[in-house]
Amino acid sequence: MKHARFAAPALALALLGSTGFAVAQQYGPPQGPPPGYGQGPGGGWDQPPGEYREFQRQGFHDGIEGARKDIENHRPPNVNNRDEFRHPNVPGNVRHDYRDAFRRGYNMGIQHILGGGPGGPRPY
Repeated sequence: MKHARFAAPALALALLGSTGFAVAQQYGPPQGPPPGYGQGPGGGWDQPPGEYREFQRQGFHDGIEGARKDIENHRPPNVNNRDEFRHPNVPGNVRHDYRDAFRRGYNMGIQHILGGGPGGPRPY
């Protein structure tokens, strides 16, 4: 009977501890590059669409890198907080195309890194 009075508090601590562990596992920072990142011309998830022109390809790549940096540095994913997106270092006549491609790459990077896909996290 002496041990019974310790059973409920011990069980409560065990449950709280395991919940915290599950949350930490779910939201912890990714370790290393995401699976499939940097796949070459074989066409991994991080390859820009084939119809993209040079500045669009660069924007797409920069968007993926921006997403990776935001997650690695524990920043909330928000494409509008990226300097490369707000102030791209490209000629004015391709700025719109670069930013569209950057946004697409950023969203794809966030979804991939955080385990997105159907039913996954919403794009930012």
